Formats: sequence, structure tokens, C-alpha cells
Amino acid sequence: MNLPQQRWQICTAQPELAQEIADVTGLSPIMAQVLLNRGINTPEAAHIFLDPELEEFPSAIQAFPDLLKSVDRIEMAIKNGDRITICGDYDVDGMTSTALLIRTLRLLGARVEYEIPSRMTEGYGINPRIVQDCHERDVKLIITVDNGIAAYEAIALAESLSISVIVTDHHEVPEDLSKLPPATAILNPKYQVDPDSPYFTIAGVGVAYILALELSDRFGKRAELEQPLLELFTLGTIADLASLTGINRRLVKKGLRLLSQSKVIGIIALINESGISKDKQVGMKPEAIGFGLGPRINAIGRIGNPQTIIDLLTCDEMGEAIALAQECESTNKKRQELCKDIEQEAIAYMTKRKSEGFDIKQERVLVIVDREVQDTLYP
Repeated sequence: MNLPQQRWQICTAQPELAQEIADVTGLSPIMAQVLLNRGINTPEAAHIFLDPELEEFPSAIQAFPDLLKSVDRIEMAIKNGDRITICGDYDVDGMTSTALLIRTLRLLGARVEYEIPSRMTEGYGINPRIVQDCHERDVKLIITVDNGIAAYEAIALAESLSISVIVTDHHEVPEDLSKLPPATAILNPKYQVDPDSPYFTIAGVGVAYILALELSDRFGKRAELEQPLLELFTLGTIADLASLTGINRRLVKKGLRLLSQSKVIGIIALINESGISKDKQVGMKPEAIGFGLGPRINAIGRIGNPQTIIDLLTCDEMGEAIALAQECESTNKKRQELCKDIEQEAIAYMTKRKSEGFDIKQERVLVIVDREVQDTLYP
């Protein structure tokens, strides 16, 4: 058998330890060796991997120093009847985070709106234009989701206009901490959270979920919110390719089972429209989200209007949800056609270059850019 010239790293077999883990867990020795290859090297660790509920986690309040401060500020805004704006992002993590907080705050009686910057003209994250718009609408509190940790200028402007800002994000914190935004509170697993914490790998939707769950407890509404929040958390976490370790693994395992019996009208409509199969006993598989639901949501963020997804994931009427899910389906088909066209153009371009003597094997990485297409999509 001829294998490509690649550098292979083969894990050393540990038959005795593999057999010990197999005896304790009921796995085959081969599967036990697979766990060993992934660093799960004790029977105790194997038990926890197979049943994440066995692991004891610290409370979110212990992990996030600003969590109670955030809940206090939001509670005050709700009780005062203040306008609250959620500033989201146009990818699946940002849109599920936005929908998750909208559902929560609406149920708690908040006056809540949302803003998502234009992908084409504004780019990523909260910006001065959004802050100025909020000021003109007399917004008193902005909550960022999946963005904000690097938005010093916009958040400084908000604070100067007496608008409180709570940053919920999961992106890297500026190396120079003096460039941290002057927010009322910051919830970010990369900030003031131990890298060994089970919360360290959560995505933006995970941060929003933790905040929403704490709010629901404060208002005595956990029973009404827990399942839909977990469904949205699972959808956003898998689609954002967050590491399925720590709290993510425990919650996603539960969430996948819930998704197959979803109570979120928009998710039901999207599942039906996409034709994804589901087993109510076993639960939905991650692949169904990663290659089914996720791309349909992301397509809207890339070439459509993000409001479609926010409306889909927060609506309560099936007729509306079906229409919005159909829009997701058609937009995703358009995205697939665009990708196919771009791929064929790239292949044709490289075929022409090869005929002109270009040796593709001499290059480790190739990036093909069509300036005309780029200028059309991103003027």
C-alpha cells in the first residue's frame, strides 16, 4: 500500500491499561485504547467522559466575577422599564446568542431590542454608529453577545453617553489590559477565568446562556426557560465548532436529546424544512447541526438578512416560522450555488496556470483571490 509522504504520529499501545479501563467501563479494549490516545488515561476519567454528569463543576458565579453584577444591572433595567439593546453578530454563534437573550428578556418583561451590524458595510461587532442610534432611542443598557471585548472606542462612547454596557464575548482579550473596553461588566471565559475551568471553552452562546440562566433564577422563571435556552445553546455551540469539553460536553449531550423533541417553534420548522432525520430516543446527532441546521443559519448571515434568523428563533407562530425556515432553505441553496461557481472558477484558473507552466506541487499553500468578485461582495 502506497501512502502519501506525510508525517504520521502513532500512539503507543498500552494494552494493560486499556484492558483495565475496558474492565471497569464495559468498553472493548480497542475503544479503551482510543480513549487513551485522547489523553483519557484513568478509569475515573473514562467514566466521566462517558457520563459527563458525574463530574462536579463550580458554579458559574464562582467562574465569572462579573456575573452577579451583570444580573443586578439587567434586573434594575427591567424594573425601571428601561430600553435594552442586544448587539449581536451575523454568524450562527452571534445570532443564536441574540435570540437566546431576546427570548429570556421578553419573558422577564424587559423592553428589549437588538442590533446586528451590516456584514458588508460595517463589519464585525458593536460600533459607534450603533451606540449613537441607541442614544437617540434613549437606550439605557446595551448587552453585546459574541463581540465587544475589543470594542474600546464604541463602548467608551456609550459610557460617555450614560449608556451602561455589559460585554458577553468569548474572543481573545487584548494583551494590553488598558485597552479593555470600559464596560459596566465583562463576561468572557478568556478574562478572569482559569484556563483549567470547565467554562473556559464556551462559545459566545455559552456566555449568553450562563447569563440568561442566572437571570431566569433571579426572576423565578427557570422552569419556563431552561429547555429552549439549552436548545439554542446546543445549536450555537456545535455550529460554532466550540470544543466539546468541560461544560460544553455536559450541556450538549443533554441538548441534543432535547432538540429531537424541540419546543422552539423556529427550530422545529428549520428541522422539518431541512429534512434532517432525528431519533426521539437517541437524540439528534451533532452532524445534523454541523452540516444541516448550522449552514442554513450561517447562509443568512453571509448573504441574507440576519433579522430572518432572529425572527425565526424567537417567533411563536408556526406559519411564520415555516415561511422563515423556507427563506433559510432558499438562501442556503443560493450559497451552495455560489460556492460551486466559485470552485469551478478557481479550478479553471489553476488549470490555465498549470498549462502555462505553474508547478502547483512547489507550493505548500495556495490562496486564489478574484478581485472582481471580492469587490462585488465586499465593496
